[in-house]
Amino acid sequence: MKVENITRVTEFIILGFPEFPELQIPLFLLFLLIYLIVLMGNLTIITVTCLDNRLHTPMYFFLCNLSFLDISYTSVTLPKLMDIFIRKSHGISMFGCFTQMHFFLCLTCVEYVIISVMSYDRYVAICHPLHYGIIVNEKVCVLLALGSWIFGFLDPVIHTILLSGFSFCGSNEINHFFCDISALLKLSCTSTSIIDSITYTWSILLGLPLFISTLVSYVYIISAILRISSSEGRRKAFSTCSSHLTVVILFYGTTMCLYMRPASMQSPDQNKLFALLYNVLIPMVNPVIYSLKNREVKGALGKVLTGKLRYPKITIFSAFVMAKDHSRP
Repeated sequence: MKVENITRVTEFIILGFPEFPELQIPLFLLFLLIYLIVLMGNLTIITVTCLDNRLHTPMYFFLCNLSFLDISYTSVTLPKLMDIFIRKSHGISMFGCFTQMHFFLCLTCVEYVIISVMSYDRYVAICHPLHYGIIVNEKVCVLLALGSWIFGFLDPVIHTILLSGFSFCGSNEINHFFCDISALLKLSCTSTSIIDSITYTWSILLGLPLFISTLVSYVYIISAILRISSSEGRRKAFSTCSSHLTVVILFYGTTMCLYMRPASMQSPDQNKLFALLYNVLIPMVNPVIYSLKNREVKGALGKVLTGKLRYPKITIFSAFVMAKDHSRP
């Protein structure tokens, strides 16, 4: 009886973008510039929000969470990609690969919840402005943010545990620019039916309600705005949620293109393209969207740049105290 030798995979090779071997240095410089823009843009949002007392409201509290989330996203994937470009260091240990995949999944889950929470915040601000300070108070904000991060980091644990028990044999080349779970599943010689079923079930039970809650929130928001009699009132009401609505469209648009396309229409190159839009474009443009479409942020940023904004005499905890005077949109 002939026994077939099977080579077990102990490390993975992240291919990155092998289609452009002559552009590795220019690509490194490009992604380095993008990473710096993401860091500076989102850190600016966080800094300005902390320094300006007028921005100590629920909307900007959740915006700071989103900015920190965007920094974390790119920090999980881009440093390794830049290392591949500059040092040709394609190898990554199995533990390192699973760790990168796990944190990416965690941050994705957190963003789904944060996006939904921010939609609810805008719904209350537009549809129930007189009760906004009562419904979305300091305690509620902290609990919602804390719950979003806890839920996001617990949700993918079972996926990581199951995948770490899989056997990988044959090819160890990940045709992606990071350890994406879909790319890892293609390399497994263990049946993926269990993890596929769990992913599908959790998407229906957890992901779909978050999407529906975001959609319903904006249906109510748009309906309330259209009922405002004056055009100036409609403009002011829409301006309070236009930035977040733009982020919602970008977020769900890219994730749907990445994960909800039919298998027959998917290719590694397309998956990498949509993943770049989701993992790089959104964290880079979020600060631009919120700063360009928001007079309060632009005003606070101008004061910071001109030195007119002094450091407030408050503690780190009280930096996000939501005063009732700022509770209305």
